Amino acid sequence: MKRRTLTVKEVSEYLGVHSDTIYTMVREKQIPHFKVRRRILFTTESIDAWIRESESQITREAM
Repeated sequence: MKRRTLTVKEVSEYLGVHSDTIYTMVREKQIPHFKVRRRILFTTESIDAWIRESESQITREAM
């Protein structure tokens, strides 16, 4: 079974940004996430959907 959650480190590697950037985005509620106790986690589906939405928003703004 494929793992469906990612850690901050894994999301930062996936997006190609520093983990501090991910923590800032979480704090400012700019990226979909959830917490289990003190751990910040992300679902692969929500991150991929967030990327698609961000891409389509940029495309609409460029028109």
